Amino acid sequence: MAGDADLARIGFLLSDRNRAAMLLLLLDGRPQPVSALMAEVGISASLASTHLRKLKDGGLVVVEVSGRQRLYRLAGPVADAIEGLLLLAPPGPAKSLRQATRGRKLREARVCYDHLAGSVGVAINDAFLAKGFLVEDHDCYGVSATGRAELAAHGIDVDRLRGRARPLARPCMDWSERRNHLAGSLGAAVKSRLLELGWIDLLEASRDVDLTEAGRRELREWLGVEQA
Repeated sequence: MAGDADLARIGFLLSDRNRAAMLLLLLDGRPQPVSALMAEVGISASLASTHLRKLKDGGLVVVEVSGRQRLYRLAGPVADAIEGLLLLAPPGPAKSLRQATRGRKLREARVCYDHLAGSVGVAINDAFLAKGFLVEDHDCYGVSATGRAELAAHGIDVDRLRGRARPLARPCMDWSERRNHLAGSLGAAVKSRLLELGWIDLLEASRDVDLTEAGRRELREWLGVEQA
């Protein structure tokens, strides 16, 4: 007979900084090989493999086989759980100029599993609401006729996103801004479309997002989003 949920087991898996760092890297939704994770975290292949095995056994990551590579990604609802925990976590001290620069970039724009987060993501969500593209509906968003037309003009077909297993559009609390950005299938579609348009760039094995000069200009003209 099963007892109560073993929360301490999850706490143990998250208590190691290397394991926590790998989970954060996987938060962008892209499956990653051991080589990319070890390089970004700065540990050996054997240690990275040991940590990933523990995370897999604990149900936090799953493995996909692609040719000769084993790729790791977050399991099921783990991304949402980690984002929730980030709201409770204090900011870590920057120990170098590189860490300080990366922290600033993460707060400006990053990937939250499959959608855009950071101050850019929050500003886009705010603009969609202010312009009436989105309408608040309890814990989700509805998309207005104006919103469907505007999004279609920018290459996003809202009707094709309907009927999927996930919500069409919902708010997601941003850990750095403490305000909502846009999640759901529409949030994912917006991020993908901005990438296709060259308004943002994704960095390999990283949650970091670069807002390009074209992206700054176009978001300002379309939505009034201002980013320094």
